[in-house]
Amino acid sequence: MTKKEVLFCTSNEEKLRDLRYILGDEFDLKSDPVELTEIQGDPDEITLAKTKEAYKLLKRPLITEDTCLCFNAFKGLPGPYIKHFLLNIGPMGVYNLLSQFEDKSGYSLCTFGYVDENGVKLFEGRTDGTIVSPRGHVDISWNCIFEPEGYNKTFAELTFEEKNRVSHRYKAGIKLKVSVNSVTHFEILGVPAK
Repeated sequence: MTKKEVLFCTSNEEKLRDLRYILGDEFDLKSDPVELTEIQGDPDEITLAKTKEAYKLLKRPLITEDTCLCFNAFKGLPGPYIKHFLLNIGPMGVYNLLSQFEDKSGYSLCTFGYVDENGVKLFEGRTDGTIVSPRGHVDISWNCIFEPEGYNKTFAELTFEEKNRVSHRYKAGIKLKVSVNSVTHFEILGVPAK
């Protein structure tokens, strides 16, 4: 059986490794670190815009992703802007934003966009959890401050396999995989790629 070649627009090695794990052996996942404009908006609007822009630049079927960390006390913020918060104040600074709030609950959200000549389709995955003081490997990601529901460990403390069983990316990726496997090309209604 020939592997299906899939292009994933990312320069993030962790995201690439996770999606390779999720999609499995039947896919030949390639990456392209194409620089895409990050508009302001909700996660679906951002993913849709990135996916359309990537398609215009690369002119081939592809996948993009947008990831959010959302605080319930902040009604979903920082959401898609978490990367900018982390770059400026780090994981401890992000955690400290909630210091005056009793509610430390939140959720991680992943939205994959797939596009081909028929249009765009979005796949969303969500993992509920709690925002905690940094634990595990601390870098510029938020994995060290997000503890998924039902675990006493942050994403950074979980093994690769444990994380990929419960993560937002896994949940969205499985939906993407099922859709890719169900038809030769996506049967897409709705948003045109052009």
